[in-house]
Parts: sequence; C-alpha cells; structure tokens
Amino acid sequence: MTVHFIGAGPGAADLLTVRAVRLIAAAPVCLYAGTYIGAEVLAHCPEGAELVDTQRLDLDAITAHCLRAHEAGQDVARLCSGDPSLYSAVAEQTRRLDRLGVPWDVTPGVPAYAAAAALVGRELTVPEVAQSVVLTRVHRDSTAMPSTESLAHFARSRATLVLHLAIRHTRSLAASLVGDYGAECPVVVVADAERPSQLVLRGTLTDIADQVEAADLRQAAVILVGRALGARDHDDFAESHLYGTRISGGRENG
Repeated sequence: MTVHFIGAGPGAADLLTVRAVRLIAAAPVCLYAGTYIGAEVLAHCPEGAELVDTQRLDLDAITAHCLRAHEAGQDVARLCSGDPSLYSAVAEQTRRLDRLGVPWDVTPGVPAYAAAAALVGRELTVPEVAQSVVLTRVHRDSTAMPSTESLAHFARSRATLVLHLAIRHTRSLAASLVGDYGAECPVVVVADAERPSQLVLRGTLTDIADQVEAADLRQAAVILVGRALGARDHDDFAESHLYGTRISGGRENG
C-alpha cells in the first residue's frame, strides 16, 4: 500500500489532475480536511471508501489512520488543499510515516495563489514591474517564522507578495506594507477560490482591510499584493525580451 499525498487544488473537482483523480478513485481510505475540501472532490472516492475528516485531528491521530490502512494493505488518499508543497504539513507527516516504514508519495495540485491569479486574470510576474513572487504567511496564529523571513524583509524587495493564513490580520499587514509598496498598490483577496462560496475582493493597500472586514473573512483566503496586479490596467509595461519580436537583417527572431 501507499499513502498518496494528493494536491486537491483550490476546491473545484475539475481542477484536480488526471493522476489525482485516478489515485483517489482507487483508494479505499481517504483523509481530507473538511474546512477546505468539499463533496464535489470527495465524489471521486470509490463507493464504500472510508472517509476521515482530519480538520480536528492531530498528527498522531492522522498517522494512526495511515498505519491501520498500511497494516490492512489499503492505499490512502491523503488530500491536501491546493498543492502539498505549501503549508500542508507533509514534512511532519512523512517523517512519522518513514519512522513506521509506511510508503508514501506526492502528487502535485493547483495552488490557491494560482487559482486566485487566474480568477482575476492577472500574471504575478510582469516585465520590469515584478519578476519575483514571495509566498509567505504571518506567525501570529501559528508556528513562529524564521528570523530571516520577516514581512518587512520581503517587502523591501517589492516583489509580488502572496500571503497565506493571514486574512485576519489584513489591516495591520496593509499598514506595514504601505511604506514599501505605496498606498495605491493593488491588492486582491480571494476567499474559497473555485468553490460555491467564492469571493473576490479587489482594492489597494488603503481600502482592502475595510473590504475584508465588511465581508467578515476569517479563513480560506489568500492575499495578493503587488504592482504586477495592476500593470495591465496602465498598459505601459515592457514586453518580454523572450517573446518580443526583434527584426534583424529582414528576419524575425523570436
């Protein structure tokens, strides 16, 4: 048997990869976080599968379910919201599985920030505006951040910021970013991306906190900050050197 850590994407069943659907459909046991993963995704599970909502389970309890499946020779679909490479506790879980001799693998999924960018039709890297994306979070409600990864440190780069697990601190975050990004810097907040309860807020560092508080957002939201989000509106950014048309000696060079 194998414990398959599967990126379940942002919530829509049709954003699962073909591999993910195949693995889910063949697994007699499915562990999922009910906060983020709904019935549409779980519909891919085989009839009679054991469904375990992990949102109130600790790592010991989750590992125990995997170990029982291992001893019974049953594959496990361990669904992770978005992509397993980001804030999914795969490192902690696989360490425990290794100690127990339980085999595992990872199947990537569509990350929440990619779904958010797609919903608003924006590229997070725009030539000569922003060429880097910082994926980070705040530590006020969770594990402490390394000392070298302060938000102030990242803000000085003026790269596009993707803030996870931070929606309840939007006001203080916006205030801390104004100095580096400017009050009118574009901000997009997407809650419950690709789910029926999906909500998209567009604003600036000046007004986004008011919008978030008015919508009473408290979880399952990602915050995008950066000039790249508004570059297309001004239509004055440079074109990519890689794809731009260059004429030399009467021939086009791509």
